[in-house]
Amino acid sequence: MRVIFLGTPEFALNTFEMLIKEHQVVLCVTKPDARKGRGEKLSMPPVKMMALEHGIEVYQPSNAKSDEFYEKLKSVCADVMVTCAYGKILPERVLKITKYGCVNVHASLLPEYRGAAPIWHTVIDGKRETGITTMLTDAGMDTGDILLEDKTPVGPDMTMGELHDVLAAMGPVTLRKTLIGLERGCVTPKRQDDALATFAPMVDRETGHIDWNKSAKEIHDLVRGTNPFPVAWSILDGRRVKIWKTAFSGTSEGTERTCNDVNKDPTPGTCVTDGGRLFAACGCGMIEILEIQGEGARRMTAGEYLNGHSAAQFK
Repeated sequence: MRVIFLGTPEFALNTFEMLIKEHQVVLCVTKPDARKGRGEKLSMPPVKMMALEHGIEVYQPSNAKSDEFYEKLKSVCADVMVTCAYGKILPERVLKITKYGCVNVHASLLPEYRGAAPIWHTVIDGKRETGITTMLTDAGMDTGDILLEDKTPVGPDMTMGELHDVLAAMGPVTLRKTLIGLERGCVTPKRQDDALATFAPMVDRETGHIDWNKSAKEIHDLVRGTNPFPVAWSILDGRRVKIWKTAFSGTSEGTERTCNDVNKDPTPGTCVTDGGRLFAACGCGMIEILEIQGEGARRMTAGEYLNGHSAAQFK
């Protein structure tokens, strides 16, 4: 097929690569270059870099609703549009340009987790299953008819970064089957049940702020759901610390991680050390801090951290 591909971040690269190998990508649409880092250097989106490597025309509009955008996409005479983490809602007239419409590759089992950050919220909410859904894009936010879906389990200690990589590898597989089915007329679109919809808004630094009044499991899920970005954090003895890895009783292959030296009902956030191990009381249960990072320091094990720091109360 002649394909217009719309995508921006690293998550879209595997899907884009499959399309380059198996179809004719006639146009790559991605977000404008953005300034990043302390030096505010202009940085190209990952999808743009891959397109340039393969000699594919790149279009970076700031407005997806303009007449220019519509005319540009229409001019390349594509058979289908494919979006994967593009980051902009497309107007209805654009969605009707191609014969097969616009197919979106989405990182959740719709209608669960519509929105910009489905992978983060899947892990933060402690879900045990997720997957890739392909759908026919409409003018709403991930509300289009479902085409195909593939499922994958989410392990109890899996991080957002690990799940991201699993789903990024699944995306092209589900899309390949979808495009074949559309060409052969053997894929039947299925309406989403809006009553079952949940939403996954963007995450930011505040998303990772730990509320120690929550249960140990909820905090464990937050820590792994914000790893590697934006990273869970708290205030420990007046200093901001990042919490990279935790464990609580009953997870991690059934290994018990408890501390018998703690009172029955310690104040949430209370720290207890035990032979180089660091525990914190939660609203329900105890959690062990496995990897921590102080301000201006490297990421380290709790034992390494305790060699040079005290630990009394997380806030």
